[in-house]
Amino acid sequence: MRNKSLLFVLALSAGMFVTSCSNDDNEGETIVPIQGKYNLRQTGTIGPDGKEILIDAPQNQAGCPGDYLDLRLSNAAVVGDYNGTECALTETTGTYVRSHNDLTLTIGGVSSTSDIMNLTNKELKIKDKTTGIITVYSR
Repeated sequence: MRNKSLLFVLALSAGMFVTSCSNDDNEGETIVPIQGKYNLRQTGTIGPDGKEILIDAPQNQAGCPGDYLDLRLSNAAVVGDYNGTECALTETTGTYVRSHNDLTLTIGGVSSTSDIMNLTNKELKIKDKTTGIITVYSR
């Protein structure tokens, strides 16, 4: 009787172990929260050889803080743009929607959808689905 109980418990434990880990895949979707303020760092494309070609973001005004993208918990998106010798800040507000690894930004009535190529606690890298432009932000 004792052997049967031990065998039953062992079989039950093995069954739980095998089935509990069968599908922990998140289908490539990153689980890092997307909310936060990101500083524009680089832009670029993918070259003919399939490698990324990234340069320092020309949108950043020399001598000014870098432009930024602020994605808020309320799904508001704020784009900060520093311009001129006085580094005047212009903020444009819109919205964003994240669906799996897609990020749709609607700023100033214009929508763009990008693939989230990389999202970590330190970096957001997106690739515009229409233009193929890669934009790299850092936190």
